[in-house]
Amino acid sequence: MSVISPFPGPRDRRALTAFDHRELRRILDLYGRMVAAGHWRDYAMQFDIGVASFAAFRRSADRPEIWIQKRPELHAKQGAFSLVSEHGAVLKRGHDLSLVLAPLERRLMRLVRD
Repeated sequence: MSVISPFPGPRDRRALTAFDHRELRRILDLYGRMVAAGHWRDYAMQFDIGVASFAAFRRSADRPEIWIQKRPELHAKQGAFSLVSEHGAVLKRGHDLSLVLAPLERRLMRLVRD
């Protein structure tokens, strides 16, 4: 008469999308330089089944200024990596993370005098 439902177990960790070591090092290197320049103060990472995202904040209580997302299902189409603005607009998308991060790298360029 009664139906026994199984207790939900932990998520299958193999199904989660994550940044690999090189990608995360590249993102955290950019984050460190943006903090040193005074642009960013905090960050958050989220790893989910279909997307891994890195959010950078100007202040801790604000919305993220930028999201760096990895969506492996878009790898064959538009590229797995995307740079998303504060308002949700996709600024750049591509297969190579360094090309996607190029608009943020340009913020850090300064003229050097000899």
